[in-house]
Amino acid sequence: MSFLDQIFAQLDASADQVLLTELRENGNVSCTGRQLLSRIAQARGSLGSRGLRRDSRVALLAANGIDWIAIDLAIMAEGLVVVPLYSRQAPSELVAMMKDSSPALICCGDRALRDAVVAVWPESPPSILVDDMFKQPAPAEASSGARTGVSAPENRADSDCVAIIYTSGTSGEAKGAMISAGNVGHILKCTSERLDILIDHRPGQDRVYQWAPLNFAAAWITTLTSLLRGSSVFMNTDLARIATELRTVEPEYFVNVPALLERVRRAVDEQIWKTGGVVRMMYLRAKAAYPRKHEGNARLADSIWLGLASRLVFPTIRKKMTGSNLKALICGSAPLTVETQLYFMMLGIPVLQVYGLTETTAICTMDDPRHVEPGRVGTAIPGIEMKLGENQEVLVRGPNVFPGYWRRPTETAKVLRDGWFSTGDQGEVNERGNWKIVGRIKNLIILNSGHNIAPEPLEDEMGNRLSGAQQVVLMGNGRSYLSAIVTGNVGADQVQSVLDAVNAHLPHYKQIRAFHILAEPFTIESGLLTANGKLKRDQIAQRFQAEVEAMYAVRQAV
Repeated sequence: MSFLDQIFAQLDASADQVLLTELRENGNVSCTGRQLLSRIAQARGSLGSRGLRRDSRVALLAANGIDWIAIDLAIMAEGLVVVPLYSRQAPSELVAMMKDSSPALICCGDRALRDAVVAVWPESPPSILVDDMFKQPAPAEASSGARTGVSAPENRADSDCVAIIYTSGTSGEAKGAMISAGNVGHILKCTSERLDILIDHRPGQDRVYQWAPLNFAAAWITTLTSLLRGSSVFMNTDLARIATELRTVEPEYFVNVPALLERVRRAVDEQIWKTGGVVRMMYLRAKAAYPRKHEGNARLADSIWLGLASRLVFPTIRKKMTGSNLKALICGSAPLTVETQLYFMMLGIPVLQVYGLTETTAICTMDDPRHVEPGRVGTAIPGIEMKLGENQEVLVRGPNVFPGYWRRPTETAKVLRDGWFSTGDQGEVNERGNWKIVGRIKNLIILNSGHNIAPEPLEDEMGNRLSGAQQVVLMGNGRSYLSAIVTGNVGADQVQSVLDAVNAHLPHYKQIRAFHILAEPFTIESGLLTANGKLKRDQIAQRFQAEVEAMYAVRQAV
């Protein structure tokens, strides 16, 4: 049974249960299993009426919502290939990806978005608005009776491509990763089994919060897993309301990224500082004590402060943050610092890490909730092999590895050799098979002394120490020392103080000896962040070339 058959069967079994809820300021919109199957059937009817050939690509360009999920499933169920795109990206970038994938049809969320695409690409293929996908009457069997009876999905072999998901493109144009039915089926089985451990096989629906754009592989896999499990998914439609919604929804778990956890951590620090008094004293002393306890260097009074904070301070923070149901935060997309993971563990909130790439169907490793090792991303999931190659590069082989990039055989050959996928990530693994990701190999800074430096750990450490900083980007390729660009509301004295503290424990070649502050942070709209918020390092270096040169000119003059 294919993953689509399994999902349809679960929707049928959950016909009268609410599975999806769009969280809206003017009233939530909910959808049962029967209603979702009906929406899928309508969308399939609309697609079928267009005479599209099997395996034709259909671009899905819309904001998160129930209709996005219905169209996504309808495209795959019709034997077509979905090409999910990020509606917030610049029209020129969207058009570049659509020209590459050559869709037979574009599904647009609204007229403004469709018009923006047409303005850049006048000869674009036919398009249809999301609302118009559901104008076909729902099949009678989809809206009556105890069973839905909606027609089964088209047969899909494991080798069939069901989606083309475009990678972030941090240092070049995005590439379309072809994801097969077999890739998705294997990952959904693994994620569901791991969630069974987290939930402890509790009967009833999981409560899941979904905020990340569904065109990203991790968010897509999370949503498909939720549908497969019959979970109750609450979908954010306004990023400004995440904090409020988490308290209202009280999810048992949700997938997030390190940047979000860092913001939450800083917000709590700021609120506690304003609160002052005994609460602040207990919080600060417990916060200092917990890392020492984890490292086995606890002082005599540490257990007292941690005990007091655990009874009097941390429960209030947890409840205000996510409610009372939370089993764990699931974190991926980028490396999470040990300090941040320990911080949430101190509050009594487990953080489970996941590691993977679009090319590995979002997942290679997952933390086992029973054996979490802070600073590491878990062991390889069942059926997946991982090893280290040249320069400590992480190599992956298994049924989760994609068949290749769309119409890019040369690029595919560079990363797939003898079944092993070269991730481009530098890692290490301990005797328990627990992996740690150090950084991206292509991001390595090579000084003129020959020293190779992974910038991410140093950037994370500076960012964690710099209250008000949005991003830290290290420079230094071919130079004699490292420098940093810091964005956000920070002062020169503050940055210098942090640099002094960070440099104190670093070897000379890793010390950061100059910096430049930018008030405006890098954004997706400015072209300096990818669609999922990663730094476009090459573009940043090019855009601020004069500022970088000035950092080295000043230092050399001194």
